Amino acid sequence: MTTIFRCLAAGIVAVASFQTRSFAQGPGIFDGQSDIGAVKHPGTVVYHPREQNYVIAGSGANVWANADEFHFVWKKMHGDFLLRMTGAFVNKTKEEHSKWGWMIRTSLDKASAHVSAVAHANGLTSMQYRKTAGAVTEEMQSKINGADVIQLERIGGVFIMSVARNGETFTTDTLRSVSLNDDVYAGLFVCAHNAANVETAEFNNVRIVVPANKNMTGYQKYIGSDIEILDTWNKTSRIIYQSDKSIQAPNWTADNKSLIYNKDGLLYKYNLATNVPAVLNTGTVNQNNNDHVISFDNKWLTISSSTAGSDGSIGWVVPINGGEPRRITPIGPSYMHGWSPDGKYLVFTGMRNKDFDVYRVPVAGGEEVRLTDTKGLDDGPEYTPDGKYIYFNSVRTGLMQIWRMKPDGSEQTQITHDEFNNWFPHISPDGKNIVFVTFLKNEVAAGDHPFYKHVYLRMMPINGGEPKVVAYLYGGQGTINTPSWAPDSRHLAFVSNSSLLFPTFPIEK
Repeated sequence: MTTIFRCLAAGIVAVASFQTRSFAQGPGIFDGQSDIGAVKHPGTVVYHPREQNYVIAGSGANVWANADEFHFVWKKMHGDFLLRMTGAFVNKTKEEHSKWGWMIRTSLDKASAHVSAVAHANGLTSMQYRKTAGAVTEEMQSKINGADVIQLERIGGVFIMSVARNGETFTTDTLRSVSLNDDVYAGLFVCAHNAANVETAEFNNVRIVVPANKNMTGYQKYIGSDIEILDTWNKTSRIIYQSDKSIQAPNWTADNKSLIYNKDGLLYKYNLATNVPAVLNTGTVNQNNNDHVISFDNKWLTISSSTAGSDGSIGWVVPINGGEPRRITPIGPSYMHGWSPDGKYLVFTGMRNKDFDVYRVPVAGGEEVRLTDTKGLDDGPEYTPDGKYIYFNSVRTGLMQIWRMKPDGSEQTQITHDEFNNWFPHISPDGKNIVFVTFLKNEVAAGDHPFYKHVYLRMMPINGGEPKVVAYLYGGQGTINTPSWAPDSRHLAFVSNSSLLFPTFPIEK
């Protein structure tokens, strides 16, 4: 990463006392909005609840030198947090250094110390910062030009800017030389870079995330969950439901009416029309984990659950509307992942002889058949809708990558070849695309898929091509462990995580 620092020449006199115009309760997930400095034209913000996006108009001469002028839509924050959005100017701007981005400020004073992740109209993307009140502004430029996905994270006294052109993976810069108060204002801003002008930017996928404590161990303690619906065509997502519990692995029913997810050992059927979940009866099988899959005909579920005396997770089948499950796998651990299109077979990941491999078993009962035998973890098997292939993920080449094979286990072929750890391939109902979750190899070991990490959802054509990021999120385990495509092959459901929930979105009662 090329790093360039700029500052104004010494001797400039610090700007005098601040002028700030603040407004009433802010829109959406924010607390308020303010014009910072003596702007000529008051700024505005419009929040669209259906799309969950923000349109912000701002004036102001600059965010630079010893003081700033811009429009700021903010939330009071404390401690560690992560800010992320996708942004763009609505129209062609009049100034090449008109700018928008995320900002973290000590105060609403125009000379406040701050750290900002900034996108300029000319494509420059940078981290701008003022170390102390009234000091000159400095800058760290990203090597990425024209970024429209901006993430700014504070971890202790460290600020991390991650930027990308939408669809690409992040490039990251780290700043360690600025110390802001523990309590700060964090939010979106727009600056026209000309006091006489007003510029307008639109922001989608706006997220303020409070991550898990770094010492927290998943599976023992949990933070909150958001169910999101992603439009893979335009790469925008909406939060439809929040819980302070661990919701995991939503399946989308073929009738387009419900999602099925697990929480606290139970399965829930979430009504997409009313935003109300109800427990799905699984009888005496009540330690359900996040490996549950709907049959292609939408009549059955295969579920994974331990029971008293079992050797870990066991595979079961149960009617889609609930009932007493029927046991499928005689031993465990067995984690169910896919149905054959004709409904005759199930594929699952099983540990036998101290190694995890992919197995196939008849739904009607019978012997399980081992389909992979390479040393190391093979996981996440799923049939294509035409039944010609089974896709899965395997660590056999060193990193976790996506593979496919024929239903009898032959012709095992690697599909992804990159420097990430890719898990849980899910094929769209029309058979045209694959989506999977990607972990960063510098955060996660190849054979692990833990909770509470920086991950991507990536999509690629089933006939081959470069994977593209369709969602940037904080999640991991439970995000898309099992198929979550909508019947239209355009939308999918996933789970992201945060300790911070917002009353503007539905919250579990």
